[in-house]
Amino acid sequence: MNKDSFLDSVQLQDKPPPAIRTELQALWWIKKGNWDAAHDLAQDANSLEGDWVHAYLHRLEGDSGNAAYWYARAQKPYFHGDPIEEWERLLDQFLVE
Repeated sequence: MNKDSFLDSVQLQDKPPPAIRTELQALWWIKKGNWDAAHDLAQDANSLEGDWVHAYLHRLEGDSGNAAYWYARAQKPYFHGDPIEEWERLLDQFLVE
């Protein structure tokens, strides 16, 4: 899957493609505006990448303390930039892995 097909799936489908990894499913739900579905997936991913998505989600909701905890677990620095930019970084990273 590439970035264009991922974004097309967000626009055209009701659920994420079943074959994509959990962290990408979480990003898919974020783009769809379903924070709870994304959070559940990120929390259950049991991976550094899932922890990174989890951190991002808590930053989106304005819970900087909780976000800082999850960034540390993900071994990533706290991201202070535009949330859209970080979402794109996450997507780019997970699509190449």
